[in-house]
Amino acid sequence: MSAGSDRHFCIRPRGVLRGAVLTLVFTGVLATAAATGSLPRRDAAGAESPDVARTSTVDRAALNRAAAAAMADGKSGKQAAEEFVSRSGDRWGAVYDKKEYADFEQALDGTYTGVGLSAGRDAEGRVKVTRVQAGGPAERAGLRAGDRLVSVDGRPVGGLSVSEAVSLLRGDGVPGSAVALRVERGRSAWTETLRRARLATDPVTVRRLDDGAVLIKVAAFTKGAGARVRDAVRDAPTGAGVLLDLRGNSGGLVAEAAVAASAFLDGGLVATYDVEGEERAVYADGGGDTGRPLVALIDGGTMSAAELLTGALQDRGRAVTVGSRTFGKGSVQMPSALPDGSVAELTVGHYRTPAGHAVDGRGITPDLTAAEKAEERARTVLSGLGGGS
Repeated sequence: MSAGSDRHFCIRPRGVLRGAVLTLVFTGVLATAAATGSLPRRDAAGAESPDVARTSTVDRAALNRAAAAAMADGKSGKQAAEEFVSRSGDRWGAVYDKKEYADFEQALDGTYTGVGLSAGRDAEGRVKVTRVQAGGPAERAGLRAGDRLVSVDGRPVGGLSVSEAVSLLRGDGVPGSAVALRVERGRSAWTETLRRARLATDPVTVRRLDDGAVLIKVAAFTKGAGARVRDAVRDAPTGAGVLLDLRGNSGGLVAEAAVAASAFLDGGLVATYDVEGEERAVYADGGGDTGRPLVALIDGGTMSAAELLTGALQDRGRAVTVGSRTFGKGSVQMPSALPDGSVAELTVGHYRTPAGHAVDGRGITPDLTAAEKAEERARTVLSGLGGGS
């Protein structure tokens, strides 16, 4: 879900804050990241790339001490942690308060709290409803795409950014809480009071193309997305090709990307990664469909976990990749709980494709570059592979 939805949803880290278990997450762009630069990376031969500023991972113990010291002085532990992370040069490091992090975890579970509408701006700059989620509070109240949003709980939204309007719609994130929307439709205007609800996102959409191929669009790797991809492949007609659309996929849970990879691979390596110097690996499950023609669509919005999947399919010769170079987010973050209940997300390592290629700061170059009409070209390639009628 984009910033135009009633939940400002951009994939964030999800981790286990109790005990020593690390739930690995490759996140998308962090809107609140204040620092620049990145950790040093090495190419496939092990040489350090000279074009990246040398930085080191954040000392988590020192971070906790800084936050605790600020709290002892009556200051904000979260603010002290933000300053500490910013000075560290950790490009993807960020600090969230307890509620923000709970929201991010909820989003990665594939749910959000809101009224079930997406918003954007019309040609006159007014905030309008762009989509209404089926079965949500907005649809039940009769709202529809094209309606104009005038105010939320009495606060005019005309001078606000769409993200700020979205934040008002989301409110405190408590299901059942009321929100009053002033709405215009044509010459009519009225106030509608809605009750926020816990709603499910739909990160995977599947449709049959007119040539018999199957298009699987994955917007994010939230909980359950990998299984949805696997089921879609299993349900596809025998011999039908698959067009896997990963454009604009901001990433998510690596476990879900690995499950998606398992739909097309019969086991084997998906990626390697390091956590504070310790080398680890991600593997696909056996039994995937290795014969069905497959084309993956990618672009500059394809990030992190989606890049991990792209790299595995490309390096192992399982898919032809079409589109433009991916974003280049190949770092690993680990969450750390701070004394005041906030959470610092810190970079602890980087991942590589099965062939050993680093992704961070570089992205993945498609086999066939297609800046325009990428889907049309991808469908042509898929047909040439025998995946269409």
